Amino acid sequence: MSQTVEGAKDFMPINGTDYLEFYVSNAKQAAHYYKSAFGFKSLAYKGLETGSKELESYVVVQDKIRLVLTSPLKSGTEVGKHIDTHGDGVKVTALWVDDATYAYNEAIKRGATHYMKPITEKDEHGEVVRSGIYSYGEVVHIFVERKNYNGVFLPGFVVWETANYNPEPVGLKYVDHMVGNVALGQMNHWVKFYEEVMGFTQIMSFDDKDISTEFTALMSKVMSSGNGRIKFPINEPAPGLKKSQVDEYLEFYEGEGVQHIAVATDNIVKTVTELRDRGVEFLRVPDSYYDVLTERVGKIDEDIEALRPLGILVDRDDEGYLLQIFTKTVQARPTMFFEIIQRKGATSFGKGNFKALFEALEREQELRGTL
Repeated sequence: MSQTVEGAKDFMPINGTDYLEFYVSNAKQAAHYYKSAFGFKSLAYKGLETGSKELESYVVVQDKIRLVLTSPLKSGTEVGKHIDTHGDGVKVTALWVDDATYAYNEAIKRGATHYMKPITEKDEHGEVVRSGIYSYGEVVHIFVERKNYNGVFLPGFVVWETANYNPEPVGLKYVDHMVGNVALGQMNHWVKFYEEVMGFTQIMSFDDKDISTEFTALMSKVMSSGNGRIKFPINEPAPGLKKSQVDEYLEFYEGEGVQHIAVATDNIVKTVTELRDRGVEFLRVPDSYYDVLTERVGKIDEDIEALRPLGILVDRDDEGYLLQIFTKTVQARPTMFFEIIQRKGATSFGKGNFKALFEALEREQELRGTL
């Protein structure tokens, strides 16, 4: 989805999300999980057989979404230390740009912290230029310029084919947005970072009155690139009677990081049915949510009785409506999860569902003894 966002300086045009790299303790098993449960396909591989002596990476793909799952092959690596501190989670948000050297230089000039100077990687399929800067926590943005490359993924990777096991996709299309959790008092710092360093603009803001229950609350601001293809909501905890989901995340991730990745579909009922049937677990709201749904959001194309058993939520804004649902966390620590979203015109993020979702999250926290 592309749109022009008013106020964005857009001196660093970003074409879209190139890939997301997760540091995980067992990349081979993680790749199997994302294929089996989420319908991704095998794409590329890097490891001992390709000359990579310290790290192994499996790349899986579904439509425009590429996930890189990376694990260490020995102790003492930076990747291993990252996993030891944070558990499995997102390390890299790679952004597809026309000029990775220009993007890096502009970001550094505007105050970004260096992660990787522009490097040119080559193989028989051409060349890719990549560079990188730090964002919140230990998350990095890598700029990827691939206009002179026609290989399967990146130099250093080989085609990974699994002839006998390629589950059907579930209809996931692209990364809609990616949410970061930052420490109390840090949200506005990172809003400023995205404005000044990357030319983004704030398109929405939610305070603790918008996102709260009787017990917990958070605040959030949504940053967008000029063309609307990259959206980064940033959450920080707000004071409450009990420990919020953001506090729980920060405690168990042991720092700031990516809370959830929202992936788009054109048919959320079909997608969620497939995911559920493959064992993906979702947060549930009370059944009574659906009794007043039409009063709250008006007429929708979908049959409410098809949404009810799946737990799919609906919200409306001035542009249209959206349907959304959130998985439970997808690793051992109660940290990262996924959102499945279908937009029917709406450009917002489901403000009308915040309270119901927070209560569902609190029920999970209560079971874990972390509320």
